[in-house]
Amino acid sequence: MPKDHGIGAAQKRREDVRFLTGAGRYTDDISAYGQTYCVFLRSDVAHGIIKSIDTSDAEAMPGVVRIFTGKDFEGIGGLPCGWQVTDKHGEPMKEPGHPVLAQGKVRHVGDPFAAVVADSLEEARNAAEAIVYDIEELPAVVDMRAALAEGATKVHDDLSDNLCYDWQLGSDQAAIDEAFANAAHVTTLELINNRLVANPMEPRVALGEYNRANDESTLYTTSQNPHVIRLLMGAFVLGIPEHKLRVVAPDVGGGFGTKIFHYAEEAFVTFASRQINRPVKWTSTRSEAFMSDAHGRDHVTKIELALDADNNFTGLRTDTLANMGAYLSTFSSSVPTWLHGTLMAGNYKTPAIQVNVKAVFTNTVPVDAYRGAGRPEATFQLERLVDKAARELGVDPIALRRQNFIESFPYATPVAVEYDTGDYVATMDKLEEMIDRPGFEARRKESEAKGKLRGLGINCYIEACGIAPSNLVGQLGARAGLYDAATVRVNATGSISVMVGAHSHGQGHETAFPQVVAEMLGIDESMIDIVHGDSSKIPFGMGTYGSRSLAVCGSAMVRATEKIINKAKKIAGHLLEASDADIELKDGKFTVAGTDKSVAWGDVTLAAYVPHNYPLEDIEPGLEETAFYDPSNFTYPSGAYACEVEVDPETGRVTIESFAAADDFGNVVNPMIVEGQVHGGIGQGIGQALLESCIYDENGQLLSASYMDYAMPRAEDVPFYKVDHSCVTPCTHNPLGVKGCGEAGAIGSPPAVVNAVIDALASGGFNVEHIDMPVSPHRVWKAMQG
Repeated sequence: MPKDHGIGAAQKRREDVRFLTGAGRYTDDISAYGQTYCVFLRSDVAHGIIKSIDTSDAEAMPGVVRIFTGKDFEGIGGLPCGWQVTDKHGEPMKEPGHPVLAQGKVRHVGDPFAAVVADSLEEARNAAEAIVYDIEELPAVVDMRAALAEGATKVHDDLSDNLCYDWQLGSDQAAIDEAFANAAHVTTLELINNRLVANPMEPRVALGEYNRANDESTLYTTSQNPHVIRLLMGAFVLGIPEHKLRVVAPDVGGGFGTKIFHYAEEAFVTFASRQINRPVKWTSTRSEAFMSDAHGRDHVTKIELALDADNNFTGLRTDTLANMGAYLSTFSSSVPTWLHGTLMAGNYKTPAIQVNVKAVFTNTVPVDAYRGAGRPEATFQLERLVDKAARELGVDPIALRRQNFIESFPYATPVAVEYDTGDYVATMDKLEEMIDRPGFEARRKESEAKGKLRGLGINCYIEACGIAPSNLVGQLGARAGLYDAATVRVNATGSISVMVGAHSHGQGHETAFPQVVAEMLGIDESMIDIVHGDSSKIPFGMGTYGSRSLAVCGSAMVRATEKIINKAKKIAGHLLEASDADIELKDGKFTVAGTDKSVAWGDVTLAAYVPHNYPLEDIEPGLEETAFYDPSNFTYPSGAYACEVEVDPETGRVTIESFAAADDFGNVVNPMIVEGQVHGGIGQGIGQALLESCIYDENGQLLSASYMDYAMPRAEDVPFYKVDHSCVTPCTHNPLGVKGCGEAGAIGSPPAVVNAVIDALASGGFNVEHIDMPVSPHRVWKAMQG
């Protein structure tokens, strides 16, 4: 029988009640007394010298409180990067300044160089239009290869060139050279991982409020990690002591990575509110989001696979250009390196692997983590390459993968990580069972009868979640610890508040986290509330990204609850006149082992706060505990995905007919939430594969700056999914045995879709090696024309 409570129960998300009834409280719902409104004046050229900014007419307009320019931020810190990458020569990356408002130059379309604060939004907009400015346009550099060419226009004048770093990881050169020199076959592929815009439903919003009475600032913001924003903005940008700065992230309508980072707008409203002694609010428009939110992906790669005469993988090497945009965003430097290069082994026991990455500055919006962050880029490269190798060798693509699977764990890869557990054979077995592979040829013939080409695409993935441990990532350049924390506060009547460092913006923490605590205590989930998002209420934690919430913060929650149980057993022992070593907790009741003597959970919690029955010199009153958890390793979810498509040879249109996902997420707390996470991830992966692409012209103008030109997936673009997570190899190093699940769908789906399209074209006699994403009708039709 399926469980109806605790770990493993598919409980409906309790938070959805307020979201679906309009009772959610988002940052834009918050207004403060005396609030003003901010509008940013943004560059309409990709690269230029700011010759003058005349605000005199605008300052005289009705409602204008103050106009700020870059001069107001001279001496103020710029936005910091949270990860310093060291290149292959041992040199630190180039780290140019990133001012809150542009000073001297603008470096991408959308770069803010002035801001109007007024009594109303309309007055702020009118005044912004009245500002007279002179920006001398300079040549822009958009293409990464052009940016690295000798004599290229420099994005930052104080740097020697546009190369941020030249990074390398993996096997030594001799091992790589030997693998390719002795190879019986080498498969080579050049591909592009297209630039994406995250587009969460809720755009970014920031409200800064200053209290002159106590010299405290509060920032309400759409953030995935309020404590990190507090640390970066307070310590490194504005110089506000942390005890004088509160950051609140209330309900957040989606993030997908783009709301991890510290943005200029957050620093601005906090700074401006202190200057004018009134609250300052900014709400992004969707057009602003396209040119101010950090973008994702944007890699250009050449990848090569060496195989021996028996089709065993013997060597892999990659060369990637990774676009940083005009500035280094908060975690941008780590995405193409430690979050990408470390996953290039994939599911395979390739003995020699070398990864090379050049990070490049261009006159475009900064690029940072987007759902999967480096792992989708690695998986797409590898799984497209393996499929191409199978086609060149004339072997079955599943058989080639099975032959090269890692089957013994733990397994140390040549790219610096150790997989603790997994079963790639089992997930592939499950996938083949789900897709009815023997029936595929009949389905293909049915498509042919309709004049369509049908293709089957298979791929495998592995990802790394819960970046850890802190001492290791610190050595690799991380400028923050990557632990998390939880405080469990038991009230006198037995109800519980759990304060967590993780932030929920669609992950279902308010449902899944209580399931864990309720299972441990044997009480009903309704007695447990989750508190998150307010730095004044929660312990210092690192937020939510990288599928870390349950594995890291959930483990801290388990540790804190264990402390609660230990103390409660001592109190129960006094109440029952027994040793706490003999006390057992089950179904919300403390019992003396081997007897019928018991006391209820509520009686023990009341005694904790009304301590009449135990000596205070032995046990302090109260029942509240905090724990921090720093993982000893990543967790490694894995899986196998399959996609069937139909291609219309007349138009090149691709239709996804079916999609199946077999995942190993370790132990699962709430299957319904996990399934929803996978559905969402696959939808985003399909969007990248078939529709989405952020395009700049040669002058750095953003051509896909609205939904008129940026094709977001709609319901008709995605199929009903078959999802399975019954293959379970529990994580060996966290107390819950959980891995991550939130990004898997976006990692495993793009190569499955593209592999299916290539297979469909092959069935029609079209010898197409590769089509870059998005695989649009035009690109497919063009490929069919040769």
